[in-house]
Parts: sequence; C-alpha cells; structure tokens
Amino acid sequence: MSVFLTNPRLTYPPPHALSTPRPSPTSVANLRLPAAEFSRRFKSNFFSAELSSPQTRSVPVPVVFSDQQRRRSIEPSNVYVASSTTGMEIGSQETVKNPSLICAPVMADSIDKMVTETCKAQELGADLVEIRLDSLKEFNPLEDLKTIINKSPLPTLFTYRPKWEGGQYEGDENERLDVLRLAMELGADYIDVELQVASEFIKSIEGKKPENFRVIVSSHNYQNTPSVEDLSDLALRIQQAGADIVKIATTAVDITDVSRMFHITSNAQVPTIGLVMGERGLMSRILCSKFGGYLTFGTLEFGKVSAPGQPTIKDLLDLYNFRRIGPDTKVYGIIGKPVSHSKSPIVHNQAFKSVDYNGVYVHLLVDDLESFLKTYSSSDFAGFSCTIPHKEAALKCCDEVDPLAKSIGAVNTVLRRQSDGKLLGYNTDCIGSISAIEDGLRSSSDASSVPSSSSTSPLAGKTVVVIGAGGAGKALAYGAKEKGANVVIANRTYERALELAEAIGGKALSLTDLDNFHPEDGMVLANTTSMGMQPNVDETPISKHALKHYALVFDAVYTPRITRLLREAEECGAITVSGSEMFVRQAYEQFEIFTGLPAPKELYWQIMSKY
Repeated sequence: MSVFLTNPRLTYPPPHALSTPRPSPTSVANLRLPAAEFSRRFKSNFFSAELSSPQTRSVPVPVVFSDQQRRRSIEPSNVYVASSTTGMEIGSQETVKNPSLICAPVMADSIDKMVTETCKAQELGADLVEIRLDSLKEFNPLEDLKTIINKSPLPTLFTYRPKWEGGQYEGDENERLDVLRLAMELGADYIDVELQVASEFIKSIEGKKPENFRVIVSSHNYQNTPSVEDLSDLALRIQQAGADIVKIATTAVDITDVSRMFHITSNAQVPTIGLVMGERGLMSRILCSKFGGYLTFGTLEFGKVSAPGQPTIKDLLDLYNFRRIGPDTKVYGIIGKPVSHSKSPIVHNQAFKSVDYNGVYVHLLVDDLESFLKTYSSSDFAGFSCTIPHKEAALKCCDEVDPLAKSIGAVNTVLRRQSDGKLLGYNTDCIGSISAIEDGLRSSSDASSVPSSSSTSPLAGKTVVVIGAGGAGKALAYGAKEKGANVVIANRTYERALELAEAIGGKALSLTDLDNFHPEDGMVLANTTSMGMQPNVDETPISKHALKHYALVFDAVYTPRITRLLREAEECGAITVSGSEMFVRQAYEQFEIFTGLPAPKELYWQIMSKY
C-alpha cells in the first residue's frame, strides 16, 4: 500500500546511503530539503545546493594486446573474477582486470570479409571475436582457419552452429566437430560446442588441449527462461560435460526472467556466460560485469546480430559506459512500454560519467510494474524513470510519495531509499513541461502582454488545452492550473477527460470535438499523448485548420524532435515548443533525485541539441 505524506519526511535531494563513502566536507545528508521544498521549487523554479566534487574512482580498462603472442597469453580464468580490480601480468605489461569481456560476432559470408570485420571489431573496442563459421558460403577448413587465426588482431572464438541449435549449418555432424578440433589445433583461443554433443567432443580432445585454450559449452533456449532450479541443473550438466566455460542463453518472456540469470552468474563457481535474448533481456547483456558474467556480445553495427537483443559495441562502450560497470555500480533505468526510443540512457549515463558517479542507466521494457519492482527489490536497483504507460501505476507502487506527485496523481521518478529499501515517488514532468511552455511564451513577440511581475506566470488567465489524461497529462494540467490557467482536458475517452477535469477544476472535451473547439484565439495547446511518436510520425491529434486558434503549441513527444503537430502549428503561425525542452528539464531534476548532486545542466542541453 502506498503512503501519501502530508507532512512528510521525504526529502529533496533525497538521502543517498551509497555503498562507497565519498570523503566530502559537505555531506549530502546535511543538504536535504523537505519535500515541501520540492513543491516550492516547482513554483519558484529555484534550487540551491553546494556539493564538493565526488571522489575519483578507479575504472576497469580493457585488456590491450600489442601483438599475436601477447594476446594469446591471457588466462581466461583470471579475467573471470568480476569483483577484482587487482593488477595482473599479461606479457610484460601490468594492467587492470577487466570484469567482463566484449565479444564481437563475425558473421560474414567470406573469409576476406571476416578478417576485415575482426580488424573493425578491434577498432571499435571489442576484446575478442566470435567467428561464426556457419555463415560462410564457401569454406576450406585448413586454409581458412589458418587465415583467420593468423590475421585476427583479437583472440578468436570459433562457433560452427548447427541448425538444430539456432545456427545455419546443415551438413555432416562429424565433419562439423572435426572443424572445431582443427581450429583448436591451429591456435584458436576458444571454441563453442553445444551441450548435446559436448561430452563426446571433450573426451575426443582429452590430453590435446593447448594450455590457454578453453572450451565453451553452450545451451540455447529460444522459447523462455526456465526456473532458477532448472537453470542451476543445466549449469551443472554443462560443467559435468567438461566445460571450461559455461554458456546459457535463454529468451525473456518478461523482464523479470533476467533476475534468474543474474542469480546463476553471480553464484557461479566457474566462468559463466549468462545472457537473456530479446528486448526484455537487454539488461542481462549490459550488466554482466555487475553480476559476474564472463562476457557479453556486442555487434559491429546495428541490426547485424547473431542472437536477438544484442547491442552494438558502440552502445555498450559509449551509451552504457560498459567499462565502468562493476559489482558496486548502482542500476537506474527508464521503465516503459515501448521504451527503446527513449533518450534517457544517453543523457543520464553521460551525466553520471561527467561527475564520476558509479551508476548505469538502462532501457527497461516492463509489462507489469508491480512485478518488476518486487523482483528487483535490492539496493542495487537504486532508481527509475517511468514513462508511458506506467506513471499512474508507479504512484500506487511507492511507499512514500512527494506531495506534488500526490496532487498530480502520477509518478515519473522512483528512488529506492538506501537505508530501508522503501520506494519514494516524485514527479518531475510538471516542472519540466510548465517551465518549457512558460519560457516559450516569454520569448514570443507577445511577451509585452505578460505582466512584468516575477511572481506572475505567462500562463495566468490563458486557456490551456491538454490532450491526454494519462500521467504526463495530469502533470501538465495540474501545473497549468497552479499557474492560473483555464484548463481544458481533451481525451479519446471522454470519461477519463472528465475525471481529470473535475480533479483539477477544469473542463472536459472529447478528442473528436477538439477541431471545433475555439472559444477564443491565443490559446495554448499541449499534446501529452504518444501520437506522432516514431514510428507513427504521420499521426497528429488535431487538424491543421484548427491550429490557427493557438498562440503556442507544445508536444511532449521528442522522437522526432519536430512532430507533424509542431510542423503544422508553425505553418499556422504558432510558437512551438518541442518535447525535448520538457525532456531535458525533467531529466536533470531526476539526476539530482537519483544522485543527490547538482545536475550538469549544460551537459544535458548539449547532448540533446544533437537530437
């Protein structure tokens, strides 16, 4: 049950009992503001806090090999210890242990292309390459294996995946296994063999394995993710088959399935690759360093995957800061459905990195919010942003809710308090959207008509038509009403529009009647629905001819930056405000809630200017 606070202890910035103390003359705890101050800040648009720079943290770096001999001197079991950052010797150089490796699948149809792609993988920052022999159109085993092994600048993992395990090979099984044995003899660093044939294969190479050579025994489930008990039994069978490294790949039906894989990798006694395929399993590929996974797969380019849900190497390194993720990294994310379009990971991860904050922010495709929050209830999962369709459900899932969010009836920011694990709910959509619209009105040529008093909003007295009665619509409607506007709610379902209108003291309208609604000119229109969002870029909630009655049109959609609604509004002479304006403002408010640190606001604006 949610607890709504009228005289709350909920704080802003909230308490952050981080696992690693940061020596700072001014602690975050001493700078807490009461929750009422968060609401006051919405009205005044002013915050003030002084914090010293956070402690610099040592960051794991990728292992770099200068030549073939030294790249082969790596001992895979040494790299496996995810919690260690102790130096180790590789050749004559000392380096820092890399918690998890990035493996680039190479799936070209010719040997020459494969060699080219191994070089590209090195340039992009991969640690090793998986050579998918089953993708070749023509294959001369002895000659081609020598070529790849000798010319690849990175360690090689050879996979010859049969069709019965999700690959493309349909030939003779004995010939396939002979090729993998030959790869071992010619100097491969790893081979991947399927569990179904692993025992006999490993017996056949007994006593013949080179010192630093490792056999990965793999199992792939393209339907679902079994129970923890079944996964544990599977891992044990793979070990008993003689695996040096265990690999289990399953499919996420729900994002909570990933938690079972994290349980396997974090408790494994041998090097283990545990990945969950599909968009709902993306988190397993990004957080493997945190949960003890031996490696993850990163593709050379978008869409060129060897299994569903693989991110690119570029995204792993640049978007998610993969090399910075370790056992103590706090996990944050954007909860939504759909969610892949969100730019939140781009801005938050760069902001975390800019202040050396030990956190990572990921995309979270969530079907059932309550189930998700119950499953990922440890302090490791420290905070979340909520987008469509979960903002109202988030309010019900929180233990304590900021008064502003309670008044709005929607939460877009959830923080897990480190001291007791309770979920605290906030709403940064309100200040983000209202301040964006106010700035748009102030910058207009009509600004002279706005009273000069700093306490008066340019929204005061204006008619504001809000399209949508969901979480974002509630936030904007509540904020506009607080600023003195006359609010009209237009929604596809009239009953929902009426419910919100009655809650804030406004009027309700069916969306089908919006084209004919023009009691006055100079109104403000605010779309808070997903209409017009990629890929449905031709959609718009209102006819172009009706836009002539609006002085300003705001669209919460920011992908694309200029929606059809904004383009047509500008053609009709209205001021337009992009959803990016709201997005940036609400995002840096979230950063401060998540970290307790001042947001690098200029960085947020700089990042989003590229989109």
